Amino acid sequence: MSPRPKTKIDDDMLPEYDFTGAVRGKYYERYRQGTNVVLLDADVAEAFRDSASVNDALRLLVSVAEAKVSRRRGEAATRPRPNKPLQPVSRGKSGGCRRGPASAARG
Repeated sequence: MSPRPKTKIDDDMLPEYDFTGAVRGKYYERYRQGTNVVLLDADVAEAFRDSASVNDALRLLVSVAEAKVSRRRGEAATRPRPNKPLQPVSRGKSGGCRRGPASAARG
């Protein structure tokens, strides 16, 4: 069999591109393991000038959220629980709250 002839239609590569020492898929595994592409909505993307500012904002948000969670856990462990019931206690047969003599005089 003779080698397939090059056609001008299929050749999109310019002559100055040189891939003689290239290895196909050399960085494929590294790329696959370390890449996490996130697409931002247009209105969110307008708030940031580049990917570094997006990463800084997200790191700040994560640190604030972690600090809040750890603070809540710390407060729950050290704060004594109240001995009050969760539901209000009935006020008796009068049906309303008791008022002193001053409110009774007002009518």
